[in-house]
Amino acid sequence: MASKFRAFLNSPVGPKTTHFWGPVANWGFVAAGLIDMNKPPEMISGNMTAVMCVYSVLFMRFAWMVQPRNYLLLSCHASNEAVQLYQLSRWAKGNGYLSQKKDEASSK
Repeated sequence: MASKFRAFLNSPVGPKTTHFWGPVANWGFVAAGLIDMNKPPEMISGNMTAVMCVYSVLFMRFAWMVQPRNYLLLSCHASNEAVQLYQLSRWAKGNGYLSQKKDEASSK
């Protein structure tokens, strides 16, 4: 048991590396997005949410391409992408981008 733990500690993606602590710190973005789900859509910044979506997509690719593959970072940014896309849809609905206007709907 101790040898397995020692192997994990000294592995290329173990807790002595940025491959471990970078993704752990990035889970804060996911937590913040989940907390913001209770806030009204008027408080969501469309620009910042869009930037976070692009950021997560870019880092998902990075996590997949880096050697050794960083599955912790990939899962973190995949989760953040899902949360941010949901927030972006809330922002778009709140600003009328995803709903039909009543005049257009009644004329069809």
